[in-house]
Amino acid sequence: MEYTAKQLAEILHGTVEGDPEARISSFAKIEHGKPGQLCFFANPKYEQYVYTSRASVLLVNRDFQPSEAVKPTLVRVENAYSALADLLKYTSEQKKKYRRRRSLRSRIAFSARLGRRVSVGDFVTIGKDCRIGEGTVIHDNVTIGAGTVIGSYCIIYPGVHIFPGMVIGDRVILHAGCIIGDDGFGNAPQPDGTWRKIEHLGNVVIGNDVEIGSNTTVDRAPMESTIIADGVRIDNLCQIAHNVVIGKNTVIAAQTGIAGSTTVGENCIFAGQVGITGHIKIADHTTLAAKSGVIGNVRQPGETLWGIPAIKHRMYLKAFAKLKQLAEEE
Repeated sequence: MEYTAKQLAEILHGTVEGDPEARISSFAKIEHGKPGQLCFFANPKYEQYVYTSRASVLLVNRDFQPSEAVKPTLVRVENAYSALADLLKYTSEQKKKYRRRRSLRSRIAFSARLGRRVSVGDFVTIGKDCRIGEGTVIHDNVTIGAGTVIGSYCIIYPGVHIFPGMVIGDRVILHAGCIIGDDGFGNAPQPDGTWRKIEHLGNVVIGNDVEIGSNTTVDRAPMESTIIADGVRIDNLCQIAHNVVIGKNTVIAAQTGIAGSTTVGENCIFAGQVGITGHIKIADHTTLAAKSGVIGNVRQPGETLWGIPAIKHRMYLKAFAKLKQLAEEE
């Protein structure tokens, strides 16, 4: 989208200092600004770039007093950092404004029921008896299996595969390439050393306001459901195994794997590359540092754990200090 400095000031309740018709069509860090771009200045550490920036418009705090001449047009606001967040959100919402579309190159089963203003891209397949709520946007190359229920105002990005019988709430975002409901990793050992596949007949249930990142997989349960509760945020390249339950508002960063039948509490924070064994319980408000490996129950709410196996962070720091000391003594 393109904005003038005057439009930006109106959107952000700011004032213009310079050319009100200065135009921007993209955003950049202040040290990289070029003509046609908007940058922002909020951290005094970056003030040197205010005077060298080639950006067309610079977003600054209302009380900022430059010590040298400034070339970009200034838009003064109460808080430049917050104003930038507001502007990015506004721009994103404008781009996502509903544009009704039902591609003739999509395949929608006759028994499927789509709500008002559902948009369907090219090469989408929607199976028998699906139910999709109003305002949901389905991008190209999405597969939605028979009997799946999807709520209202969801966004399903290209290449998502949703297996039959899944249940997805309202305002869910599924990023490109994520897979909802394939078989879990269930195999039974046989006396002759081979493995027998365990069929998975359950489903995945995703609550409202959930966001799941690109190429993340959420496995269906053999029986009952894998559950992702309301408000959960899952990053790219995560693995959520069969019968896992993730509590409300938990955040999980990239490359985390959770093994089968584990229950995760509410408002937990898992950093990148965390590994969690199966059949355990993790208490509410647990924080797991990057690369932590959890091999047993976390019973006390609010703990922060580090390491492999994960232990309380103070104990981890003490153990690491002693290990380092031993190495230095050799």
